[in-house]
Amino acid sequence: MKTQVLSYNYNREHIKPGILHIGVGNFHRAHEEFYTNLLLEDPTQQDWGICGAMLLPGDERLYRILEKQKKEYTLTICGRDGKDQTYQIGSLIELIWGIENPAAIINKIADKNIHIITLTITEGGYNIAKATNEFMLDNENIKYDLAHPQSPKTTFGFVAEGLRKRKAVGNGPITILSCDNLQHNGNTARKAFLSFFQAQDPELAEWATVNITFPNSMVDRITPSTQPEDIIRLNTQNGTQDGAPVYCEDFIQWVVEDKFIAGRPAWEKVGVEFTQDVTTYENMKLSLLNASHTLLSYPAFLSGYRKVDVAISDERIKKFVRGFMDIDITPYVPAPGNMDLDLYKQTLIERFGNHTVSDQVARLCFDGASKFPVYIMPNLIQMIRDRANLTRQAYLFAAYRHYLKYKTDDNGTKFEIAEPWLTATDDILIASNSPIDFLSLSPFQSTELKAADEFVELYLQMVNAIKEKGTMSTLESIL
Repeated sequence: MKTQVLSYNYNREHIKPGILHIGVGNFHRAHEEFYTNLLLEDPTQQDWGICGAMLLPGDERLYRILEKQKKEYTLTICGRDGKDQTYQIGSLIELIWGIENPAAIINKIADKNIHIITLTITEGGYNIAKATNEFMLDNENIKYDLAHPQSPKTTFGFVAEGLRKRKAVGNGPITILSCDNLQHNGNTARKAFLSFFQAQDPELAEWATVNITFPNSMVDRITPSTQPEDIIRLNTQNGTQDGAPVYCEDFIQWVVEDKFIAGRPAWEKVGVEFTQDVTTYENMKLSLLNASHTLLSYPAFLSGYRKVDVAISDERIKKFVRGFMDIDITPYVPAPGNMDLDLYKQTLIERFGNHTVSDQVARLCFDGASKFPVYIMPNLIQMIRDRANLTRQAYLFAAYRHYLKYKTDDNGTKFEIAEPWLTATDDILIASNSPIDFLSLSPFQSTELKAADEFVELYLQMVNAIKEKGTMSTLESIL
């Protein structure tokens, strides 16, 4: 029986883009586009369509497919009860590929009808050094953009040139809203953009401090990457011929600091929560969902698991993750508002086990160098300070080292790693036969891990145990 596709109920010809989004990936298309698609049903909200901006050479395939489909695509929401719902999404009104037409993106940023720039450029895309928390002006593409403002390559270069034009023609203020998984993502975006502006054009930086707001936000919806076999499966299930379908879980949340200098959509009508401070929501989500994803990813992958739902159905991994949530993290996570933290944690376990989503463990392993500083280190620093039980954390670090160093799982299967933000120095530390050297990796430099004696002792035990007994046998010994 085919899933019915629920179409939108508005005329796309009447929709005007009020938002420019940079980074038109699966998560954006399952989250912001979904909320906006619902909102555009309201006749008073039809100035808030989305113009997508794609900046990378690798974006060409998706760009061509979406253009051919008039920017429409299907989103299949996979229920924990096994029942799916599929939506035809129409909120992506325009699409620009920066490699083909950079001027169009610059002009769109300057357009007076664009009131918000939203971003999903990944945790590492903000170009902030993990050790110093400073914007990296020595990045090669950043150096190019600083010297060639009219032919930018990076998000920062495009936004700067667009805003320069906006400022020159008097098209008024604008909001830049990060939708990436970072604590205080708006503060991070503000630091990154203002650092770039200051280095390239101090007058623009001065204008930006008055004319741009950077709200913090917390986003949540598990959205796997769509593999070729998923496209066949989804089209067969939905009776469609979509070249770029997306699928995701049935849980969704978006909490946004209400700080929009140039107006905003009434997203609260479709379930978005606006607040004056997102800190407790961010802390809860990053420390429980994202940290737990990172915690299970490397041990599960090394044990041979490739799907998250299958991994979490292993009672050993489930007990490991739930112990981490209850014992290691809960003492540091105050529940926001009237949130029931025990229910939230139980819901997380159910979400991880959603068989119809069946997220890839490899996706969770991707770019650990950007995830550890955000999801793992802040709570670990507090745990070391409080002399808490560090066993699970030490095991995670040992598993991450094994994953990076040996690139072979416990079954002897070799794999490639994807770590775009590790440095040449990091590579030397990973290759070292001294496990202690690994603790100086750039993602860990927010504290001196080597000085934490109890952590180091446990970590060295775990390194040896994983090498000698394997990942799962070592996990069994600590449960």
